[in-house]
Amino acid sequence: MPTAAPLIEVSDADLEDLRARLRATRWPEPWPVDGWEAGTEAAELRRLVTYWATDYAWRTHEAGLNALPSHFADIDSTPVHYLRYEAEHPDGLPIVLTHGWPSTVVELTDLAERLATPSRHGGDARDAFTVIVPSLPGFAFSPQRTTLTGAEQTHDLWHRLMHDHLGFQHYAAHGGDLGAGITSRLAEARPESVVGIHLLAAAAPAGPDPASLTPEEEAYLAAAAAWQAEEGGYLHQQNTRPLTLAPALSDSPTGLLSWILEKYRAWSDCGGALSTRFSDDFLLTQASLYWFTGTISTSFRPYYEYAHHLTRRVQRVEVPTALALFPADLAHPPRSWAERTYHLTRYTRMPRGGHFAAHEEPALLADDITAFFRDLRPDRHRASRPGT
Repeated sequence: MPTAAPLIEVSDADLEDLRARLRATRWPEPWPVDGWEAGTEAAELRRLVTYWATDYAWRTHEAGLNALPSHFADIDSTPVHYLRYEAEHPDGLPIVLTHGWPSTVVELTDLAERLATPSRHGGDARDAFTVIVPSLPGFAFSPQRTTLTGAEQTHDLWHRLMHDHLGFQHYAAHGGDLGAGITSRLAEARPESVVGIHLLAAAAPAGPDPASLTPEEEAYLAAAAAWQAEEGGYLHQQNTRPLTLAPALSDSPTGLLSWILEKYRAWSDCGGALSTRFSDDFLLTQASLYWFTGTISTSFRPYYEYAHHLTRRVQRVEVPTALALFPADLAHPPRSWAERTYHLTRYTRMPRGGHFAAHEEPALLADDITAFFRDLRPDRHRASRPGT
């Protein structure tokens, strides 16, 4: 059941402050460039900022957020927000879904509903999952951890949530982007509890011998290096000097929207037209969540922590692993590359979709997750008690 108190309750003053800031945007001088070639297109950004300041109905979306099946867990004084979708079948396999950046749990709600109630979408109720969707620390509804060192890492919090708080002795896990790394570390650390993992991205193997690389792997690494050179500016900034960027995006909603909007276009299977994959309201709700919760700066922390070796590296994952690659996503490792790190038992190249697959292609993703875990559902893998 939903939380007794509203998940988010924005005051009229804060809502008017947002609109006033949007109306007072100090726009940069235009460049003689076309479209998106040098970054976010000015015309599209201006259009969305005008809509955000005038006709975007935040109160409607706020009510929708407060209707989500939200809960909070206290993990040794660390609050963790999560959504819980009950399986329509009593033997539903528990699964934890982990989002990435620049996303929130809102992006995963359609996927979660499909997994929890497959019969509503033409599937078999016996394939149902009990779905848990936590908010990453520092993203919207879960506060950031209080220290950079000494605190439990996110995958540890997820196990404490699933096993200790909710009482699932065995459970599945899925993630993309940052969530893929967290899911991989979770499986590596807790193979006795994690029955299998489904990923949209694969951790690189630890120190592969260059002489052992196949031609396909060499081509993949060359493509990854080219992508890094062309598209990796955001990554380098968030890895190295996130707090130089943070005040600008925390002070200007237009700047915040510009920073994440370009990623939704570049990383999705939208063919250059955002409206083919995302409604204006979806994009502005994501931006509004970062704005009203003041968490765009804390959403950078996973990048900084990983770059500074505060997050453990994945070495070898032995639980059954599925990798689903969507054509417009950031990386497309060959099967042999993933097999260097994972016990890979399913490898799927999807026909369409991108980095935000749970929103872009929820049916394709739900079907692939369901098919993978269908053979990992013996009685010994089911939760021993339902949790609350």
